[in-house]
Amino acid sequence: NFTDVAATFTGLIKALDHFASDIKEHKIQIWIRRAGPNYLEGLRKVKAASDKLGLGLKVYGPETHITAVIPMALGLMAPLAEPDLSQACGPPTRKMIQITGKKPSSSKPQPPPTKHTIVTATPQTTSIVYGMQNRAVQGMLDFDFMCKRKKP
Repeated sequence: NFTDVAATFTGLIKALDHFASDIKEHKIQIWIRRAGPNYLEGLRKVKAASDKLGLGLKVYGPETHITAVIPMALGLMAPLAEPDLSQACGPPTRKMIQITGKKPSSSKPQPPPTKHTIVTATPQTTSIVYGMQNRAVQGMLDFDFMCKRKKP
């Protein structure tokens, strides 16, 4: 969804402020992983509110894969370092998550690799969207912006 993250978090911050004593009393952990338009400003605001209220929120952006937050919140893996929100950042880079205690697969082995026949995108690749599908176009423009692409 392409809502303005900073605007969305304004309501969240009001709720955190209103329920801060209950959150602390019940030792509720709050983990946030968010990306999208204006995400950096939104994460900064919610982190500042958390620090002011003493809630200890864990805040992550697109540099952390969305599925990495769940095992950290459940204590199945050590929490990753939170990103530095004090400066602008480029496109997200992600590290592979190490899985421990993986069960051996009972499925058949993969077939041998074959010749790659799909044409992949390059930095010069453009696209035509038939029927002006607004959501698809906006997604591509957001991606181009996050990657700092010179020409959409």
